[in-house]
Amino acid sequence: GASRFPCFRAPLELVLWAGGASCGSSGGFSMFKKFGSDEVRDKSKIKSSQQRGIRSAIIEQFPKLEPYMEQVMPKKAEVQVAKCEGKISVVMVDDQPLFYCVRDGPYYPALRLVHKYPFMMPTMRVDKGAIKFVLSGANIMCPGLTHKNVVEELKANPVPENCPVAILAEDKEAALAIGHTQMSSEEIISVNKNIGVNVVHHLNDGLWKCPKLTG
Repeated sequence: GASRFPCFRAPLELVLWAGGASCGSSGGFSMFKKFGSDEVRDKSKIKSSQQRGIRSAIIEQFPKLEPYMEQVMPKKAEVQVAKCEGKISVVMVDDQPLFYCVRDGPYYPALRLVHKYPFMMPTMRVDKGAIKFVLSGANIMCPGLTHKNVVEELKANPVPENCPVAILAEDKEAALAIGHTQMSSEEIISVNKNIGVNVVHHLNDGLWKCPKLTG
């Protein structure tokens, strides 16, 4: 059930970004529309005590990942945090971005990590008509999640409001985006209008194109 996944209030910056785009708009407000080494203000190796704190927070948020944390973030690996434009912090192991957050908000995983551990977080599925909008960084309107081809899955796998989710496309099993729910799945079905999920990261955005963050 959805209760296994802790949920968090989205930080103000994410709310402001997310408010500007919707499925069907040409523009998008993905966190990483423009991203790369030029957006990194500071990058530093963190102390082991900070590493433990980050690991604990990630395990608390993604409990299903706990048995794999030594593979994801080995205790002996060099863990770095890059402070980027927009108050984004990116957690990296050996220069590979794994997680990111805005200010003190929740951690979101990079899509490559979700592809490796697809069970790590709740999922929602969009119908085929929504795919091109999600891939442009637009947020997901409720009707894109309640189409007859995907709504049964939404009913069967309830997700609460204010929860990081992986977004899957109809008939596909690899996530195409990471989002943050604006409403619970029950509200998405009953209201069936407005933004259901804020998209924060998607295939072919700046973070996807930056598998290593050097510099």
